[in-house]
Amino acid sequence: MRTKSLKKNKINVVTLGCSKNVYDSEVLMGQLKANGKEVVHEEEGNIVVINTCGFINNAKEESVNTILEYMQKKEEGDVDKVFVTGCLSERYKPDLQKEIPNVDQYFGTTELPGLLKALGADYKHELIGERLTTTPKNYAYLKIAEGCDRPCSFCAIPLMRGKHKSTPIEEVVIEAEKLAANGVKELILIAQDLTYYGLDLYKKRNLAELLERLVKVEGIEWIRLHYAFPTGFPMDVLDIMNREPKICNYLDIPLQHISDNILKSMRRGTTQEKTTKLLKQFRAAVPEMAIRTTLIVGYPGETEEDYETLKQWVTDMRFERLGCFTYSHEENTHAYNLEDDVPEEVKQQRANEIMEIQSQISWELNQEKIGKEFKVVIDRKEGNYFIGRTEYDSPDVDNEVLISAENTYLKTGDFYTIKITDAADFDLYGEVVN
Repeated sequence: MRTKSLKKNKINVVTLGCSKNVYDSEVLMGQLKANGKEVVHEEEGNIVVINTCGFINNAKEESVNTILEYMQKKEEGDVDKVFVTGCLSERYKPDLQKEIPNVDQYFGTTELPGLLKALGADYKHELIGERLTTTPKNYAYLKIAEGCDRPCSFCAIPLMRGKHKSTPIEEVVIEAEKLAANGVKELILIAQDLTYYGLDLYKKRNLAELLERLVKVEGIEWIRLHYAFPTGFPMDVLDIMNREPKICNYLDIPLQHISDNILKSMRRGTTQEKTTKLLKQFRAAVPEMAIRTTLIVGYPGETEEDYETLKQWVTDMRFERLGCFTYSHEENTHAYNLEDDVPEEVKQQRANEIMEIQSQISWELNQEKIGKEFKVVIDRKEGNYFIGRTEYDSPDVDNEVLISAENTYLKTGDFYTIKITDAADFDLYGEVVN
C-alpha cells in the first residue's frame, strides 16, 4: 500500500491550445507559487492540472486524449489527482463528467479561484502580473483582454470565453514592468480581438494609448500585435507603429476568407472590397509591415468559384505570413445550422493548394532579403545552429533565422545584427555582422 501522508505534493500544469492558454497557465502557476506550492510545467508531478483547448475538432481530440492518458497514470498509481480546466472543460463539462467521471474535478475558464481552492491554495487578488512564464525568457505573452463580442458564425470562442472584457491600461503596464524586470525583452500582445480593446472600459478603441504607455517600459525592446479583427481597426495604431521603433512592423489579422458570399455567411461584417482597401491602407501607412493572416477553407456552401476567388486573392495580396485551416463544424455555433457540405478530402486539398501558393510567395519574399541586414533576437540553440527571429516573425508560427554555431557564440535572448546569406521557403540563413 502506498503511503501518501509524507509525500510533498508537486503540481504539474499541462497546457494545450493557444497562447491565451499559455498565459492562463502561467497565471495559475504564479498563484500556486505565491501560495508556497511546488509547481512545474509539463514535467513530473503527482497532482496534474490539464489546461484544455476546445476550439476545433483536432484540438478537442488532443485534449480528451491527454485527459485519458493522465487517467491511466492515475489508475496505475503514478499520479494522485487530475484536475481539468480551460476551454474544453468550459464548453463540455456535463459531457466530460459523464464520459470521464474519475477526473477529480472539472473547472471552466473563469473558475480560477475554485481551481486554486481544490489545489489547497487561495486566490491572491494583489498578484497583478505575477506569473511563472513558460516561454523562453526573452519573450512573453501579454493578454490585454478576455472574451469576444464578435458574432462570427464558425467560432466557438464566445461560448468558452464569454463577452469581451478589456484589462485596464494601468494593470497591463504593471504586468509589462514586472516581465521586463525578469528579463523579458519582447511583449506579444494577445486577445481574442485587439481591435476592440478599450471599448468597454473607455468607450473608445484604445489600443494606441495602451501602446503609447507600453513603449515607455524600460527593458522592453519589441512589442508585437496578435489577433486584430479587420472591422473597426483603429488606424491610429499605424501612426504609433511607424513612429515607435519598439513596436514591431507586424500585424496578425485573421481574415478567414475573401469571397463576399462566404464573408456574409461567416458574419464577418466586411466585404472583399473593404478588406482589400484596408490592407492597402496598412501597406501605405507602414510600408515595412509584415502581415500575418489565417484563412478557413471548406466552410459550408463554399463553391469552387468561392475557392478560386480566395486562391486568386492570396496570389495577388502576397501576404508575408499565412496559415490555412480546414473548416471544423462546431456545435452551438451559428454555422452549425448549415450543412457541412464540403467533403473532408476537398477541404484538405484546398488547404494544401493555398499553402503551396503561400510557400512560393514566401520563398520569393525571402530571396529579396539575401544580402540585407536585420536585427535578430536569438531564441534558442538547436543542433549546429542558433535560431532567431526578425521583428517580422512571431515565435512558433513564423519564419526563423539560422546562424551556424560552428565558430560563433550567441547569447539566447540577446539581439544581433545578422546579414542574410541564403533563404529557403520559410527560413533564412545568416551570419553576424561584426
